[in-house]
Amino acid sequence: MDKNKILEYTQLYKATLLENVIPFWTQNSPDWVNGGYYTCLDRTGKVFDTDKFVWLQGRQAWMFSFLYQEVDRKEEWLAISKLGIDFLEKYGSDSDGNYYFSLTQKGRPLIQPYNVFSDCFVAMAFARYGQIPGNESMGSKAIAIFQKILDRQANPKGIYNKVYPGTRPLKNFALPMILSNLCLEMEPLLDQGMVEEILDTCVQEVMVNFLDQDTMVMFENRTLDNGYSNSFEGRLLNPGHAIEAMWFMMDIAKRRGDQSLANRAVTIMLRQLEHGWDKEFGGIFYFLDHEGHPPQQLEWDQKLWWVHLETLVALVKGYHLTGETRCWEWFEKVHKYAWKNFHDPKQGEWFGYLNRRGEVLLDLKGGKWKGCFHVPRALYQVWRTLESEVDKKNF
Repeated sequence: MDKNKILEYTQLYKATLLENVIPFWTQNSPDWVNGGYYTCLDRTGKVFDTDKFVWLQGRQAWMFSFLYQEVDRKEEWLAISKLGIDFLEKYGSDSDGNYYFSLTQKGRPLIQPYNVFSDCFVAMAFARYGQIPGNESMGSKAIAIFQKILDRQANPKGIYNKVYPGTRPLKNFALPMILSNLCLEMEPLLDQGMVEEILDTCVQEVMVNFLDQDTMVMFENRTLDNGYSNSFEGRLLNPGHAIEAMWFMMDIAKRRGDQSLANRAVTIMLRQLEHGWDKEFGGIFYFLDHEGHPPQQLEWDQKLWWVHLETLVALVKGYHLTGETRCWEWFEKVHKYAWKNFHDPKQGEWFGYLNRRGEVLLDLKGGKWKGCFHVPRALYQVWRTLESEVDKKNF
């Protein structure tokens, strides 16, 4: 591998994170009057809607705590994280401790806590912030939220579940996928026996139960006995989800020194990428139907920022852990597509949504689903992994 190429990529990802993306959010997102963050930002960073989405509040609070701990002890980053932590602690949950989906600018509830994913990212934020000396109480709150998440695994939407019970019960890939990462994030606060048990369960779910062992394709939904449902939901594939989950599995493999798990994760990741790649226009499809039928998601052929960023992370980690040359070949291919189409060299940050041809569909930089998370986290992960690769090869 060319040392200069690796060093060039390392500098690009580091500089883009610290000199472009993070400044975009520090300048435009914090609401220093009401607390929390604005995430609905147009191309230039101007706020176009003031609603606050709890899962994005948690993600951004985590991101700035993470940067403060792992990159540089900047007081500005700590203050921005605290802005979100305090807002979530004061306004984020109902009286039972379930976290709303969205709030008004001033923190009044807008949308009920209809699933567990707001809770996941609040727990992630509180856990990371709680590891900063003087903030240990937030760690205790994170543990309490995490336990409630575990208690709700069988029915993450609770009373807000719209599915009629018993007719076609399915389980969804998203929660075991997120738990595999969340558990590692919270590990310093948890009992080690509990951590190992949760990770064992997540690995079984992700690597076995949601995977078709013949085609090596990962499904978004399975029957309760891990079978195939020939329905819209049962046929649904989300290549980005599956690929992101594989770098979570790689992190577990690295932590456990399990080379066979790392190798398996790389094999599965490459299979999802090859299956999900748009051979006509390039980029990775958002959704696919396993049988090739028309997906019910009308946005199925859009190209989304997070899918490509998480793929870059998975590819560089896969190469670092296994030396698989296909990982590096795909990394350069996906890198070229992503930086050409998503990166905004004029106004900073990355576009989120492209049409199938790779043209910008919406020029927003943040909204209801896109916040300060996937772009900076991926840039950090690629930067640090490439640095580790340089050290490993002793260039």
